[in-house]
Order: sequence, then C-alpha cells, then structure tokens
Amino acid sequence: MNTLKINTFQKALYEKAGYWTEDSMLDCWNRALTAYGEKEFVVDDRGNRYTYKEMDSAADILAAWLVQAGISPGDVVSYQLPPRSEFVVITIACLKAGAVLAPLGMCFMDEELIELLNLMGSKLHISPAWHRNTNRGLMLANLRNSVPSLEEVVLLDRIENRKDGSVSFEEIMSGCFPLQAPLKTLAKPHGNDLAVLLCTSGTTRKHRVVMLTHNNVIFSEEGFNRGFGLTGDDIIFMPAPLSHATGFHHGIISPMLLGAKLVLQERFCCRPAVEIMNREKCTYSMGATPFAYDILKELDKGECRLEHLRFYLCGGAPVPAEMIDKAWKDFGIRICEVYGSTESVPHAFVRPEEAIDMAGCWSGRAMDGVEIRVVDGLGRDVPAGQIGEEISRGPNVFVGYLNDRASTDSVLDDDGWYYSGDLCISDVFGNIKIVGRKKDLIVRGGENLNANNINNNLEGCPGIRDHAVVGMPDERLGERICAYVVPEPGSMEVSKEIIITYLKEKRIPRRYWPERMEIIDEIPRTESGKVMKYLLMEELKKRMSTGVEM
Repeated sequence: MNTLKINTFQKALYEKAGYWTEDSMLDCWNRALTAYGEKEFVVDDRGNRYTYKEMDSAADILAAWLVQAGISPGDVVSYQLPPRSEFVVITIACLKAGAVLAPLGMCFMDEELIELLNLMGSKLHISPAWHRNTNRGLMLANLRNSVPSLEEVVLLDRIENRKDGSVSFEEIMSGCFPLQAPLKTLAKPHGNDLAVLLCTSGTTRKHRVVMLTHNNVIFSEEGFNRGFGLTGDDIIFMPAPLSHATGFHHGIISPMLLGAKLVLQERFCCRPAVEIMNREKCTYSMGATPFAYDILKELDKGECRLEHLRFYLCGGAPVPAEMIDKAWKDFGIRICEVYGSTESVPHAFVRPEEAIDMAGCWSGRAMDGVEIRVVDGLGRDVPAGQIGEEISRGPNVFVGYLNDRASTDSVLDDDGWYYSGDLCISDVFGNIKIVGRKKDLIVRGGENLNANNINNNLEGCPGIRDHAVVGMPDERLGERICAYVVPEPGSMEVSKEIIITYLKEKRIPRRYWPERMEIIDEIPRTESGKVMKYLLMEELKKRMSTGVEM
C-alpha cells in the first residue's frame, strides 16, 4: 500500500483538538458493544435482525475464519453485496481481523472488476453467488487467474457441487469449518492507519480508489451526528448502496457510534420502503435526490404516510426548492441538502432547523472542524457571491488515491486542501451553493458520469461522423445522458438502438449508454476545436420542449 499524504502541521492540530486519536473503528465498535449490546443494530428486508451483541458474535466467527484463511493486518478484503445485513457482518469481521475494508459496488463486473481488484491487491473477495440473474460465482471463477493477489473467493447463498474453489459464506457461519477460539490477538490498529478503500463515483476508465484512515471516518461521523442532532434513539433507513461513502459512513458507522439502528432494503422499491420505514419507526433517511423524489410521488397517492420520519438528507445532486417545500407542507418532512464527495465525505449541509428557510437556496455550510474556501483559478479567495471552486480542508479529508500520487497531488495540495472541481458561490455566513462543475461530468441520480469518456465510447459507431455527449435535465435523476450525432453522408439512418447495439458489442456497461439521441448537422466548436456544449444544451432544451427526439 502506498504512502498516505498527511500534512504534518494539520495532523498536530487535529490531534491537539481531539479530532484525531489513537482509536480505530474497532475500538469504537467495542465501546458500542459494551454500552448497547442488547439494543437492535441492523434489520434488513430479508428477515434478518441483529442486536449489537448478535452482530459481534457473527462477526467473531467470520473474523476467526479470515485469520485462518491467511488474512493478516493490512491485507485487503474486497466485498460486493447489495444492502443486506451480511454486509455489516463482513465489515465488522474485517475490522476484527485487521483487514483493510474494500467494499465495491455491484455494478463492477468482468474487466472493470479485474482492474479494481488488481489495483487494490485484494487477497480475498466476497460476493453473492447470483445477483439479478447474473452468475457472479462463474464470473469470479473466470477472473481469478487475472488477479494474482486473490487467494480466496467466498460466495453467499448455498451452491451445490462447487468446483471453482470458492468457499460458502453460509458454511463458514454455520460452523462447517473448524475455527480457532478465541480469536487470536492481533496488532491493534492506530487511528491514522489505512482503514477503508472506496471507489469514487466518477467513471473514467482509470479508476480512482480513495484511501481513508480510521480517523477520517470517525471524525466525519461524529461531526455528522452532532450536526444533525442524532441520538441512540434514532433509526435510519438507508436506501443507498453501502459500498458508497453515503451508505458506508452514514449508514453503518454513524449509527454504530451512537448505539442507533440501521434499516436496510436490498433493492429500493417505493411502497415497500414506506412500509418498512413505518414498521421499524425510522426517524430519518439519506440518499440521492431520486430516492426522495420517488418517496414523495408515492406519498402523493394519498394511500400512505411516513409516520415517524423527521427529515431526509439529500446529496449527489442539487435539491429543487419545490421538492423541499412540498415535503414539508404536505408531509411534515424536512429535506436537508448535504454536499461532499468520497474524498471529502459530506462536509457541508443544511441543518434541519434551517431547511425550510433555505429551501434549495444553499447546499449548506461546513461542519465543525472543517474549513471551506471558494477560490479562483490561482487559488485566491473570491468575494461572497462570486463564483469560484469549492475547496475543503479538515480531519475528514482523504489521504490520497491508491497507487496514484500524480492524481493525488493534482487535487490534494501540500497544505491539506482538497480541490473539488465544483463551482459554487458563498455568502457572508459561510453557506455555499453548488452552481456548476469544472469537471465535465453528468450527475445522474447522484452518480458522476464523465461525459468525455461516454463520448469516446461512441467513436467508430457505424453511420456516425461526429458526436458529442451532454447532460440532459431530468426531473427525477437530475440529469440523463444525451448524445448528439452527425450522420455519415449517405449512410443508413442512425438510431439510438444502433448506438446501444454497438456499445453492447464493445462491452460498455449500461450506465454509460445514451438515454436520448439527437441528430444535428454539425457539432458546434470553438476555433481550437473544443465543443461548445452550452449551445448544445440550449438547443436540447428547445427540442425537449416539443417532446420529440430528432
């Protein structure tokens, strides 16, 4: 694992202020276990329920097996699971074994997964045998020889007649394997040790993996809990993937620190989600804007209400003022916008007591202990009300991209400031409002998609002479992918179906496929050859108003 980039002066400040300590997330877990052992910790929609004590017992079994399987402190354990209680069992077990946590989204498969596992140096990988009609067990068997570091594969769900060398999660947990007892004493991790690897939601072919220490995560969630006034009596419904910063930090670690409860739904579906939240008496939830949009649409039918939900925390895309007003006036729910990234986990947010007055005007202000500045292209502060780049510094900020010092240095300076690439304005009270992006991204449902890479995927598509990709405004997802194409003279008619067939043949993942296609005579460009995307977006708005694709 490469060197962590930590500013020595800032480190001393954080330690003096008590923001960073020697404690690891395992220490936090052990304190929670002692204080809240009999309280319920995790519930999922598959019928699983765990108290803190029951979770600890399950994690002990898996941790002991991990150690027997050769996992040593600092080894990377990767895992891909939908939001199930087993995800939390694996997380706590890895902490007990001293492993570096590497949760991955279910979207990563085949070549993308090989690239990530090799980048991380994963020693052991855990996955469902099947997921949404995909034989992931077979996929993992086929890729094992392409990942030299990978020594073990563990599959959830019982599999008959295994011949791929994988191990059954259920057999481990049911005691089919001889386990050492008690779990042997391991080297105690330090708060500044590497704890977790998280993939950014950006989708360049060269994946960036964010390195976070125990102190990064603990500080973030302690500040998050204070900022929203959360207590051990709160219950969170988490619809977001637990492999993302939102789900991992705010879904697992935040309630763990308080002795609170986490409620999971494997695949978000609106009406069952409302029923689960009411049954479990969830007091708040958090996710991308589309989740809130869908919930409000369901409540609008007048067939159900959310009886206990006090507020919903929205991130990943701007939250329309109309949505905030409707949620409060019609259903008594406060929607609070949060802002951040995997590199600087949501560090600015609208406080619940201010949500109605701010109503979409601001993305929030910094949590205690975090600094935010708005700067110009030379790194100089700009006046309130003037557009600049948002940069942040604090105990939550990541310590570099894995095995990519050049990319690290391009966004994390030597003084500890993280340059987000997002454009914003600020006011005299420290509130910021995100107004655009320096990066050429399409924010679709909270996921950052690189428009340039999506455009590059279209290169060579039959019948297309020129092309450009832009974000298309969408009420639910914020943006969708729109491809402008210039047909080859005399070629057969170009259609979205032809493009998708071409992308399928190139094995481009579905999330990078255009969702709308527009034909144009010429892509507008500057004299230097850069696409004038603002003209394409203006034209798109005109065309969308007619309701017909051209």
